[in-house]
Amino acid sequence: MTALTPWLPLRQGALVGVVAPSGPVDPAVLPAVEALYARHGWRVRLYPSCRARHPVLPYLAGDDAQRLADLHAALADDEVAAIHCLRGGYGAMRLLPGIDTALLRAKPKLLMGYSDITALHALWAAEGLPSLHAPMPASDLVRPGREDDEAALVALLRGGLPAGTMLAPELEPGEPVHPGVAEGVLIGGNLSLVAALCGTPWAWNPHRAILFLEDVSESLYRVDRYLVQLQLAGVLHAVAGIVLGSFTESEAPEALLRERLLPLCRETAKPLLGGWPTGHGTPNRPLPLGLRVRLDAGAGTLTLLEPLAAPTD
Repeated sequence: MTALTPWLPLRQGALVGVVAPSGPVDPAVLPAVEALYARHGWRVRLYPSCRARHPVLPYLAGDDAQRLADLHAALADDEVAAIHCLRGGYGAMRLLPGIDTALLRAKPKLLMGYSDITALHALWAAEGLPSLHAPMPASDLVRPGREDDEAALVALLRGGLPAGTMLAPELEPGEPVHPGVAEGVLIGGNLSLVAALCGTPWAWNPHRAILFLEDVSESLYRVDRYLVQLQLAGVLHAVAGIVLGSFTESEAPEALLRERLLPLCRETAKPLLGGWPTGHGTPNRPLPLGLRVRLDAGAGTLTLLEPLAAPTD
């Protein structure tokens, strides 16, 4: 059996590598990003992509080669304890074919981020590595009003996530629920990315998994289309249970989610739990991916059956 080396707790003075595998930011925000880690006793290294913007494709933080080189540099650096993605946007999928998976397996690091970073979470999981769906510095943690999200992430990084940890946050009221209990690897993230990865070598493995989904700024018909794609691809039938995070900055999707998911979960006796406070909304609480969990939809809980740890030989 593979031994487990804890990534957490993140010790005092640990070095966090910040990379920008997706979209760019205004460089004026970077001093606040550096201060974010300093006030919690961690060091930070901002890789060049954090200050870059593609000259032709301005939605990318530099060209693919630069963003890929930064990710590889952060992985290769033995001093870097964790990799935190600067923001989402778009671009991480473009890097997937070029990522050195041998390097990732040889020097695994805790990956943190969400949204477009779902593409990297899927790669981590495909290599047998857990990761952390978590708020990001530039798009979340340095903004006013996100102090509770910052505190929740810092508490997790300082305290660790041992096996047996029960996550039981306050859920958004009125969201769809179908009671039941199921166990499986927690997969997923941003709905549009989960759907976009279908049919690729980096698609999440849905077999008997617990599927987490969230999204932002998507019209109802697009959310419908993504869900239909997951249904036609067999994903929704293959998973053992479903957890829904926030669906924000669009028409209220509750009726659509009920119409699409409740009949399926009733027919197949799958637990469904909506209203989980993770995603683009506020609050945005950290959620481990790639670990076996127990979902109790009736109780509104997820229990970790494995620790958040890095496998070693």
